[in-house]
Amino acid sequence: MEPFGIAPAMLALFVSFGFMVGVLFGFFGMGGSFLVTPALLVMGYPTRVAVGSGMAFVFGTAVIATLKHRDLGQVDYKLGGLMVVGTTAGIEVGSHLVYSLEALGLAGGVIGVTYVFLLGGIGVFVSYNALRSDGSDDSGGGGHHEVANQDIDPDDIPDIAKQIQSYRVPPMMTLSGGIQVSLWMILGVAFATGLLSGFLGVGGGFIRMPALFYLIGVPVPIAVGTDLFEIVISGGFGAYTYGLNGGVDLSIVVPLLAGSALGARIGSAATSVVNEDDIKIYFGLMLLGGSVAVAFQQSAGYLGMPVLDTIGFILIMLSAFMVSGAVIYSTITTMRARSNASATTAD
Repeated sequence: MEPFGIAPAMLALFVSFGFMVGVLFGFFGMGGSFLVTPALLVMGYPTRVAVGSGMAFVFGTAVIATLKHRDLGQVDYKLGGLMVVGTTAGIEVGSHLVYSLEALGLAGGVIGVTYVFLLGGIGVFVSYNALRSDGSDDSGGGGHHEVANQDIDPDDIPDIAKQIQSYRVPPMMTLSGGIQVSLWMILGVAFATGLLSGFLGVGGGFIRMPALFYLIGVPVPIAVGTDLFEIVISGGFGAYTYGLNGGVDLSIVVPLLAGSALGARIGSAATSVVNEDDIKIYFGLMLLGGSVAVAFQQSAGYLGMPVLDTIGFILIMLSAFMVSGAVIYSTITTMRARSNASATTAD
């Protein structure tokens, strides 16, 4: 009898894929719907099942990853709650923009081009800023899990975030690390990210995580943990909605979650080990790979070449596999270096 009603080879594929996506999800606070839904569509599943099962998987993985980040003190619930409020309003406005473009027959092209340039733009920006710092933070990522209970060094806050924090419009909110930001600034950033998320029809993790760091100023590990907390709420609602309409296939979701249960914990733990600049570089590379892949997929329809869609999918999988492997490798080498340093000190 086949477990979950699927062939053993397919079961192994889902578990392995779930593990890889779990690592990315725990490490970046994104990667679920960005990878899973396109993969299920390529496998031939109906759109409703692909999206619904993808959302259910995202919800389950986000819960696992958020619990690990909570243990590390990397979730700011107050900030997460405020971001949910602003993001929800932004998504509503973004969806109406899509409807307006659809009425003009421009939705597909405009959204596709925006998605490619936004992925690539954020990827280049994040990678450039991380490389420009040239490893000035030589802590090797150590101590990030204590950030929630310590004041943040002003030198670690991006200039844009400093400018936003300088607008002292009451009421002021005190966030993790002693950061003070106007409530209206937080809601404004949340609304903008929600607007883009609703316009592009994506979960928005690749927008929110850098926004939390570069615009509000919270440390990268807390940005990841707080973004995951938001995804628990939005993903849970989406999975419930699709589940009511029969869009969630447990024979897909359960094997994926079996793999991501371990992967998400490894990825989440890695944020307290890997240097923050390395996290940003990996994140930027992931988005750049995604940008190129989506560009191929968008070109497939315009040029009438379905093979480009397949190439785009393969590129997304390759970039995800390489980045998740780099995360695990970087974590192992850092922990070995710390172990050797401790042994040398003991001697």
